[in-house]
Amino acid sequence: MVFIGMDHGTTGISFCIMSDDGNVLDVFKIGREESKKGLVSATEELEKRVDFNSVKMMAITYAMGDGISEILPLDEVENRGILSIAGAGKVTGGGTSVFSELEQLDIETIMIPGLHKDSDSLNELFRAAYSHQASPEKISISYNALKETGWSNFIVADISSNSVDILIEDGKIKGAMDACVGAMGVVHGPLDLKMLRDIDECGASANDCFSHAGAIKIAEIDGKVANMKDQLLENYRNGDEKAKLAIDTLIMTVAMEIAGLDVVCENEIEGIVLTGSIGSATEPFNFENEINKYFKDKYDFKVISKESGAIGAAQIAMDVYNGEREILGVKVNI
Repeated sequence: MVFIGMDHGTTGISFCIMSDDGNVLDVFKIGREESKKGLVSATEELEKRVDFNSVKMMAITYAMGDGISEILPLDEVENRGILSIAGAGKVTGGGTSVFSELEQLDIETIMIPGLHKDSDSLNELFRAAYSHQASPEKISISYNALKETGWSNFIVADISSNSVDILIEDGKIKGAMDACVGAMGVVHGPLDLKMLRDIDECGASANDCFSHAGAIKIAEIDGKVANMKDQLLENYRNGDEKAKLAIDTLIMTVAMEIAGLDVVCENEIEGIVLTGSIGSATEPFNFENEINKYFKDKYDFKVISKESGAIGAAQIAMDVYNGEREILGVKVNI
């Protein structure tokens, strides 16, 4: 008996296959471009690794997840659980093709929602402040963080193509800061005054600005989303001053966001969980060490797998199958 979790990420779609005792059997990733061009099939890659007859449940995420606010069976979700794909970063179609494949599988599948203004599970102040706070995989990332640490009051910092920080209080998600309003990621970031002017005066799209507002803006890197992180890190290794400034700035903005979430937590924070391809990085710089320079050992840090989105989704599938009806405050309705 096994469970599958899927993370609809920015640079690719990740899967985790987990045994019924909670052991990770395999984690793999499908590139968006490769999927769109038909060079790789999610179904075929899964079939190589698992007997579908042994899969008891699969939990998946997709895009912003702003069309649903509960964990629901896939066959009860309309429009793939989203209100619109507009304004959500670069659209390649790779994630859509994977989703279409998964719909055809004879596997009981649930969808994880995003965190947004209609999420009853969130603190009303966060819902009032932000129409959207986090995409669905941030719930699965946070669930994996909960499982890994056993903490009830903590902040998850997921730092990769974008940066999203999530506040968990009393074992429930209180709120989060999405990439377009808070800290920089490698690719995405908040829209500052210059970008707002570019939108008004130059006809630039808000989505294009959002997709160039991260560390790459400072490092002056452009190209395919899947390649930008590697290029930034390579430039950093080679001593490029713009790349170093970009990374240092990214870390500063994440530190500010973590500090802000701590302020609004009514309980004492037990620690900070770091994840994502940058948040879990140990070279060419150690992210934990660099961000701790701002906090001066105030927090305990725990680094979890950069594949925590897929792993957490598999954990959600397993626990929902075994009768769990609430995940971090999010209702399960199956």
